[in-house]
Amino acid sequence: MPAIMTDADFIAAVLFNPINRTILERLPALDLPDAWLVSGALFQTVWNGLTNRQPEHGIRDYDIFYFDPNDSWAAEDAVIRRVKDAFADIAAEIEIRNQARVHLWYLQKFGAPYPPLARATEGIDRFLMHNAQVGIRPNGNATEIYAPRGFDDLAKLIVRPNITANFRADLYFAKAERWKAAWPEITIVPV
Repeated sequence: MPAIMTDADFIAAVLFNPINRTILERLPALDLPDAWLVSGALFQTVWNGLTNRQPEHGIRDYDIFYFDPNDSWAAEDAVIRRVKDAFADIAAEIEIRNQARVHLWYLQKFGAPYPPLARATEGIDRFLMHNAQVGIRPNGNATEIYAPRGFDDLAKLIVRPNITANFRADLYFAKAERWKAAWPEITIVPV
């Protein structure tokens, strides 16, 4: 991997994981509005390539974000079931969440308010770490990337806090320490 990671390097690294490839191949057929494969499935696959591990090493789940203004639980549940059926042949946990609904459950789950979002990428913006702020999706014959912080921390195996309104140091360190156990090469930046 070159010292500076380009979009092409990132795409190649992400597609090294056959589960990511399958998700991205099937995502358009699901016809979900503003849908992205995000976070750990991507940056952890990149880390695995950089550290010469198997592509799926340490990846707990594969998160898909989408944004549907219909923020009813029934609508999201129908999508969850559809996605489960579409990926039933994959031996991986695939989680899908409508980012239009996060503000409805976040306070109860995490004890802090969360503002309503206007698009799926705003959910990516709010991840606790810079290296986690990545998304990818097929866009016609191309692949679209969303990486508001770029790839520097990702390529250098650095975990850095993303201090936002929903930042919680306890969650940051819990995730970072779990990742450190799977990828001892990472550097965790203190808060």
